[in-house]
Amino acid sequence: MSQSPLNSETPNKPSTNDLAAERTELAKYRSCAAADRTLMAWIRTSLSLIGFGFGIPTIVKAIEHTSRPNLNPVRFSVIVGLAFIGTGMLGMALGLREHRQLLKKIQSDRYTYETSHSAEIIGVALLVIGLVSFIGVVIRALNL
Repeated sequence: MSQSPLNSETPNKPSTNDLAAERTELAKYRSCAAADRTLMAWIRTSLSLIGFGFGIPTIVKAIEHTSRPNLNPVRFSVIVGLAFIGTGMLGMALGLREHRQLLKKIQSDRYTYETSHSAEIIGVALLVIGLVSFIGVVIRALNL
């Protein structure tokens, strides 16, 4: 049996479908890598917020020892610190959920991009914490 000249000339050349499938898999790999980098950013941000939460009460306690005894900023600073810790934990949970959902979508053959609102939720939470902290500092300053 002899092969036709067309088949014998290009036995190792990949078909267009093979190239498209390979490009699709490479695109999925790049998307997974981007999702991993995004998760790492969420982790860094969450750890920073948790660190602020632990650090604020410690700094205020140190300042309290050098200030007048009738001021009690420790309780307020602990509340603000706990709010930062809670926001950091919320950010971690949202980041992990978003990462898991994105990886599932990428693995499916029908991947479509959808906007996430996780960063907006954390932004609003930080805005509320900042506003409450600002009002607390102003009230404390006016009571002096």
